[in-house]
Amino acid sequence: MRNIRISILMIVLTLIAVGIVMIYSSTAVYAWGRFHDSAYFLKRHLMFLTSGLLLTFCAMSFDYRIFNKHAKVMVLIAIVLLGFLFVPGISREISGAKRWFRLAGFNFQPSEFANLSVIVYTAAFLSNKGHKRKDSFLAGFLPPMLILGSVSILILAQPDLGTVIAIGTVVFIMLFASGTKVKYILGIVLAALPALYVLIFRVPYRRARITSFLNPWADPLGSGFQLIQSQVAIGSGGFFGRGMGKSLQKLYYLPAGHTDFIYSIIGEELGFFATIGILVLFTLLIVNGLKIVKHAQDSFGSFLALGITSLIALKAFINIGVSCGIFPTKGLPLPFISYGGSALVFDMVGIGLLLNVARFAEDP
Repeated sequence: MRNIRISILMIVLTLIAVGIVMIYSSTAVYAWGRFHDSAYFLKRHLMFLTSGLLLTFCAMSFDYRIFNKHAKVMVLIAIVLLGFLFVPGISREISGAKRWFRLAGFNFQPSEFANLSVIVYTAAFLSNKGHKRKDSFLAGFLPPMLILGSVSILILAQPDLGTVIAIGTVVFIMLFASGTKVKYILGIVLAALPALYVLIFRVPYRRARITSFLNPWADPLGSGFQLIQSQVAIGSGGFFGRGMGKSLQKLYYLPAGHTDFIYSIIGEELGFFATIGILVLFTLLIVNGLKIVKHAQDSFGSFLALGITSLIALKAFINIGVSCGIFPTKGLPLPFISYGGSALVFDMVGIGLLLNVARFAEDP
């Protein structure tokens, strides 16, 4: 397990290093034009990284099984924080979405903490009694669904459908791995489809994302603009890229080039082989995470590792898929590489917990 821990640490540090370089490259011109400081975003990213590293070491330093005892408290705190977003004067609204608190000049997104809390709660539930009652709908399936539903409703109200789909998928993966009857999972998914249809096709901006995904050239200067520019960035990089710092799409063509579409900038500046290298690193991270799932000392650690690995894998898969035009546009950052914030900090905390589980598997 020691080799697995070292591998995960080296992979994450490599991804973080790539992120530091690409964030400065993709934001220097924009930051100078807006803030007269080409390193503005880099400096803030480094502060997020520092906070994330401190919390990662904290997550690695104690017995992860303490979360098993306090899982309900964690998810209750997450629900309260999500509820506070709708109290006037407390949350910060950006582009019509209320997803952030403003703390000491930085934004805090409680949905990221909620993701980790739901994973911890589900792992605790399954390890304590859920897997023993996996054939019971009321005792083995309904409790995590109620927690997931409560958190999902509050996140949907922000609104943020993508996060709900991501954490819901992770919880279903954990339930499936525990041996929960497939008919229960399929039943919930099928029951949610009408609501999902309404949330996507009855909301204008979400419907526009779907139509632009199907045919971005129908509105190349509107809803299809971002997707087109992303594909132009990746395609123009060729095999070896334009060269570090030589991206043209970052010059006010590709919106969110340092967050949601940083993978596209990597493809433009560093080329096809660099993007494949990123894919390989994430694949190795997922494989090593699954090894920890297999060798964890207890069922709580196994389910916790599975949830964290699945969430990081899903975020990376969706972000890269959106950049390449495989999925409709959705604002999920690329783990460890995109410009920092709550997502970066809690992804790093998740890695800390993953390494913690591996440490106890190595030395029970």
